[in-house]
Amino acid sequence: MSCSPIEIERKRQEARQKLARKSSNSPGKASSLILKKRPAQFYMDQTDVESPSKIINLGHNIFNSKVQSTLNSPAVRKSSNGTLVASTSKVTCSISVISSERLLVKTSVYSQPVIEVLKSIPSKHFDPKTRNWNIHIKDYDILVTKLNALKTEGVTLETLPKFVLKCLKNVSMNNEVDISQIDPNLFETLLPFQLEGLQFGIQREGRCLIADDMGLGKTFQALGIMVYYKNDWPLLIVTTASMKNVWEETIFKHIPSVSIMEVQYMVSSKDFIGNSSVLIVSYDLMSRCVDKLLQRGFGCIIIDESHNLKNYKTKVTQAAIKLCKMVKRVVLLSGTPAMSRPKELYSQLCLIDERFFGSFFEFAKRYCDMQQTVFGLNSSGQSNLQELEFVLKKKFMIRRKKEDVLGSLPDKTQEIIKLDVKLKDLKKEEKERLDVLSSQYEETKKAADKQTILLHFFCETAKIKLAAVCSHVEKVLMSKQKILVFAHHLAMLDGIEKVLKYHEYKYVRIDGNTSTEQRKYFIDKFQTDDNYLCALLSITSTNAGITLTAAQNVIFAELHWNPSILSQAEARVHRIGQNKPVLIQYLLADGTADNHIWKLLKEKENILKGMGLMKETFASIQQKSTTPLERDQTFSSSNSSGLDEDCLLDDGFDDLLCNIEF
Repeated sequence: MSCSPIEIERKRQEARQKLARKSSNSPGKASSLILKKRPAQFYMDQTDVESPSKIINLGHNIFNSKVQSTLNSPAVRKSSNGTLVASTSKVTCSISVISSERLLVKTSVYSQPVIEVLKSIPSKHFDPKTRNWNIHIKDYDILVTKLNALKTEGVTLETLPKFVLKCLKNVSMNNEVDISQIDPNLFETLLPFQLEGLQFGIQREGRCLIADDMGLGKTFQALGIMVYYKNDWPLLIVTTASMKNVWEETIFKHIPSVSIMEVQYMVSSKDFIGNSSVLIVSYDLMSRCVDKLLQRGFGCIIIDESHNLKNYKTKVTQAAIKLCKMVKRVVLLSGTPAMSRPKELYSQLCLIDERFFGSFFEFAKRYCDMQQTVFGLNSSGQSNLQELEFVLKKKFMIRRKKEDVLGSLPDKTQEIIKLDVKLKDLKKEEKERLDVLSSQYEETKKAADKQTILLHFFCETAKIKLAAVCSHVEKVLMSKQKILVFAHHLAMLDGIEKVLKYHEYKYVRIDGNTSTEQRKYFIDKFQTDDNYLCALLSITSTNAGITLTAAQNVIFAELHWNPSILSQAEARVHRIGQNKPVLIQYLLADGTADNHIWKLLKEKENILKGMGLMKETFASIQQKSTTPLERDQTFSSSNSSGLDEDCLLDDGFDDLLCNIEF
């Protein structure tokens, strides 16, 4: 149906009036919706009407002019594939290191000027999968100069920090180090890769972090470095309470030039510190006797298991900082320097060089994705992990994997064993309690509340799993091969111990209540006596510092939410001295806290892998299911349960555990 020119003009006037009324009713809307000013040719007198086709063509011309002006606007740009992409006036461009030769360039939003600059860089490379650009380090200055020229177009550039540039400009160090002054007995003990660690520490003037895998002889490397700098002694060795005797025996055996009279270890804070060349102290005594230790004037310090100093606010970390400021040589040892996130590294790295990063704020802004929240600054995240790995290896840390340096080490197989816990047979109130805890954990958003719920859920899981765990341990022990059984709750440890006693298996048990002397006796007994088939161990008390290579099988009756703790525990068996294949079994139960903890483990492991501090992946572990086994009533555990007293948890769990009753 066609309209006359007069009808078209009338309808146009009605539409203009409707827009005017709509605008008057909504004063907050932009006035651009009302066509207040029209081109002169757009208004037509009814006596001078053009043809309808001419009116339509005139409208098309106006529309096309509007489109063209929009395309020319800085708010819209063409992408590399020709599509139109909206652009803001502010573009943040950041640069980070991804390898010893390449830099990654990222922009907050698409920016055609930045893309044009990147295309002009000779060493440019575009990754179509990640849609990120990277360039060679040699072109860094050219890139910075060109991007800084885009400030007038709203481009803000985040350049590399000074400490990163310092690492990039450092030339490779000479590996030739004269180690002739090292005690010959110790020198002959060192393997080739351990000599490399010794050279690494000497190149960095005795201030470094040795982060080799557990079981690769970090103790020997640290002692070798300190013997090289023997003129700077006396030497202070800080370690866990259970490892003092091990350090003392190692010194006596491999450094005969240091007499037994020159080595002392503190038992209490009242001990007199004489003129001994080597003093061995626990973390607790270091924090309580820091003033006394400062007066002694140590020139060298070895800190074993340095990840215990991950929190810079604790008294023990503050004591270590005071001591490390006064000494010339600092060697840190840890197979797991970061347990779950980058911020745990800062206090340890400051012990080596407190001025390198400038401040924790600079470190956290760069590597912890620091964010401003209603509760203050949150530094629990992660960012630029590839760059952090580069800085660690270039400046602070040497780290080798077992598979890289010990080609002859036997294979290690990991399995997930799905337990038959028969949740359907639980009492109604028990089943409801598990369901409530699971839903609460998933629905709760606040981190502290989630941790509290998970701890309660974890404790309830121990009670539910106990029967199935005991059945599995019984089945494995039928082979008469030595095994390690790791657990966390006292209720689980006690329940498994009842099974061992009932079947009259000879075993050793080491937990937070085991003294240093008993600990050494039990380890020697398990290693040397073939009649002892089982070592029942607390995960948090025995995950480091001991060797139990007499066993081939390891059973984790319970999990731990930190992948580094589990990896350390596995290394009690899979280490130097093991000549048989090792089987690791994780016992999990569906419908319990295991589901949530296993997911948490994989998330934390990904962060550690990003920093180059972990290689194994829980995601690739094989899964198996157990056959339901009937169990005698004698093996049922008591209703009482508790947590092992020697817990070293992360993410603030230490404080939570002290305030929760199970």
